[in-house]
This record gives sequence, C-alpha cells and structure tokens, in this order.
Amino acid sequence: MKEILNRLINQESISSEEAKQVLVNISKGNYNQSQIASFLTVYMMRSITIEELQGFRDALLELCIPVDLEDHNTIDLCGTGGDGKDTFNISTLASFVTAGAGIKVTKHGNYGVSSACGSSNVLEFLGVKFSSDTDFLKRSLDRSNICVLHAPLFHPAMKHVAPIRRELGVKTFFNMLGPMVNPAFPKNQMVGVFSLELLRLYSYLYQNTDKNYSIIHALDGYDEISLTGNAKVVNNTMEQMISPSHFGIETLTQDAIYGGNSIENSAKIFVDVLDGKGTEAQNNVVCANAALAISTVKGINIQNGFEMAQESIKSEKAKQCFTTLVELSK
Repeated sequence: MKEILNRLINQESISSEEAKQVLVNISKGNYNQSQIASFLTVYMMRSITIEELQGFRDALLELCIPVDLEDHNTIDLCGTGGDGKDTFNISTLASFVTAGAGIKVTKHGNYGVSSACGSSNVLEFLGVKFSSDTDFLKRSLDRSNICVLHAPLFHPAMKHVAPIRRELGVKTFFNMLGPMVNPAFPKNQMVGVFSLELLRLYSYLYQNTDKNYSIIHALDGYDEISLTGNAKVVNNTMEQMISPSHFGIETLTQDAIYGGNSIENSAKIFVDVLDGKGTEAQNNVVCANAALAISTVKGINIQNGFEMAQESIKSEKAKQCFTTLVELSK
C-alpha cells in the first residue's frame, strides 16, 4: 500500500488490475485504518481515471454476494450522491412511482454518508425490512414490483471501509461506485452522477456492458433531473439535454426540492408525495425522474413516461407498492 500511496501522491495513476487488488486487499483486512483513509483521501484531491474506476467496480462486483433475480426484467434507479444538495429522497420515491407504473425495480441503496438521509435511512425509518434472502426479495418483486437491496448486506467486503467513510463524512470514490455494483445485476439502469466528468467516465464504462441505461447529470450540480435547469442525459443510443419544458412545467427553485436536515423531515416528504399531498414541485421532480426510468425500460418518449408516472401517484399505485413492501417486511 505504501508504494501505491506514494505513486498516487506523486500524481501517478494505477492500473485497473492494481485498483482491483487494493479493494480485494481492503476486504481481507490487509491494511490499517490510516492507510485506507489516506487512500480514500487521495481521490478527493485528484481525478479518478477510467482504469481505476473500472478496477474498483470489478473488485466490488466480484466480491459481492450476488442475488439471482434474472427472471424479472428490472431497473435500478440510483444516484451517486455526493452532490451536496440535500434534496429529499427523489430517486427512492421515483423507484416506487416506477414500480406503480408496472415496472420491476431492484433498488440498490445505503445509509447517507455525505447527506443527512440516504435511501436506506428513510426506508428503514418507514418500516421496510432489509434482507438478503432471495425468496423474500422475489416475493417483494412479485407482490409490490420492487425490492430493496441494502448495500452492506451484499458487500461484506466493505465492512472495513464503512466506519472510515462515516467518520470522514464527505464523498469518496465509493459514491461513484454505488450505482455500478448492484448485486442483482439489473438489465436496466438509470443513474445520476454528481459531475460532468463522472458522466463521461460512466458513459464510457456503460458502453462496454450489455445494460440498457440512462445516465444523468443536472448542469447546476444535481445527481438527478432536478428541474432547476437543464440536465444532460446519455443513453445507449444518444445524448440529449432535458429541460423542465420537456415536461411542460416551470423551472423549479432549489428550495422547492430541499429535503430538510433530518430523517424525520425526509420521511414526511416521502409519505406526503405517495399520499398525493406533495407540493407540485415535489411531485414534478419525482415524476420527471420516474419518467426517465420508465422510458428507459419501455423505449417510449419521456413525455409519455411522465404521464405514466403522474398516473402512478394519482391512482395510488405507487403508494400501494410501498405499503405492500412494508406489509411484507413485518
């Protein structure tokens, strides 16, 4: 590790095989906490290369406990986090709205590290049980169109890193990896990233997979369609800019999609939106993200996806998916 740290501190990069080996060694407990913290810190000071990111991703996919949900054509809606915006749980809510529109969702998530409330925080608070039992996950998919894959249950290799990430409390390259290491290996993915540079890296890595994907970055810094301005979207066939006018709605202010600074506040917004009591801004931003997920799976235009998402909330199908999942959790 000392040799690799010296190279990284000298602005050199490491190969994808070396990057992979470092994570394998971390998983075996070969390094002390100071070495791991230093390794994470280096990547806050300099950009990550495609080779390094690929190596880290390959290690985590190899080390994860895979879950076989092949029979279902699922999508994961997942952001990298780390955008520092403290929105409410938009992609998690959009996951239930997508499920309510009849699409199977394998939602990969974790506790918040650089934000007040990650997807796992809000779901656990509202009564969703985390499990790695395949039968339970299949039952969840069959009955509620969605199952939740809580990252620590499937990535035991990361137990040496989790406490250090918590103590650092800032985004690390593990934020970049989260969406790429879903243990169900879903065929479809909608991924939000916190920078244009990461959008470029993701686009390159996803081109070389057999996934059906949409990758988003809002130009004012969000890792999702924020409707506070334009967002760049890259998918299997093209790149495009998406603006609020695509959905026939007004541009939002940043305040309108703020999530509050506690799990309780986030949970209240979550329940309000599913109950049909969300603000217009909250509903629109959730539906815009669900729309992209729906259009990614179904191959329809995003405007039609938006109508399906709105209907999912209005008909209470999104809420039904959520309450069924909570019931199954008991």
